[in-house]
Amino acid sequence: MAESRSLPRGFGELEVLAVGTVLLVEALAGLSLNSLTILSFCKSPELRTPSHLLVLSLALADSGVSLNALVAATSSLLRRWPYGADGCQAHGFQGFAAALASICSSAAIAWGRYHHYCTRCGLAWNTAVSLVIFVWLSSAFWAALPLLGWGHYDYEPLGTCCTLDYSRGDRNFISFLFTMAFFNFLLPVFITLTSYRLMEQKVGKTGHLQVNTTLPARMLLLGWGPYALLYLYAAIVDVASISPKLQMVPALIAKMVPAINAVNYALGSEMVRRGIWQCLSQQRNEWDRAQ
Repeated sequence: MAESRSLPRGFGELEVLAVGTVLLVEALAGLSLNSLTILSFCKSPELRTPSHLLVLSLALADSGVSLNALVAATSSLLRRWPYGADGCQAHGFQGFAAALASICSSAAIAWGRYHHYCTRCGLAWNTAVSLVIFVWLSSAFWAALPLLGWGHYDYEPLGTCCTLDYSRGDRNFISFLFTMAFFNFLLPVFITLTSYRLMEQKVGKTGHLQVNTTLPARMLLLGWGPYALLYLYAAIVDVASISPKLQMVPALIAKMVPAINAVNYALGSEMVRRGIWQCLSQQRNEWDRAQ
């Protein structure tokens, strides 16, 4: 099925090429921007703070989402999935774990900012490290459950990438979906919304807030909400009533999130921008000396 060179059902030659091209652009943009963020944290001592550790965790998670998109883009341009059934399971696990870590890291950043602005106490290293460890262990745990039989990974409609299989709509899928969605989507969105709203109420009137309090929650809803709606529709109605092309839209939207997160959380911070510039300047000087 997915390993065949014939076009997937519901897609034409140009449509498969277009999906592969969009995924490739999204993957390269996300990897480039988040790699700069990660490099700046590694090279700039002033960025090695507990608060920035949470942003680093988000950049690593988004890099994982972009890597997943890069594999999907390559397969789409090949018009087939070349990695077999085991590769599909590995791809589904990696992408799902990275996506959950990205969502939960955004919520952790929101809570960290609330803690900083509303308690006037700096975030402690042990708290930040504990949050990061919890985010990644929790994400790996939920992503591993479909490999153990609760939920299931399978090919997306295009047949060139793998994700949580929503086509079955059975009790196994529905129970996993609602449990997972509560802990890994609704709860992080609630934490994000509440944290920034409390920040606005407590600090916003003084005009000293230096962060965007509306974009993070909107990004969670707009970036991952279409996937949530698709899964919810699949749990309630027969997903076969949705065209394969339309089913691919949530995946394409979600793969844009890493680049937008990098712009919002990293490039939107003057300190991080300065760290990125220092890294680029240092690397350019070292290259010039080598010449």
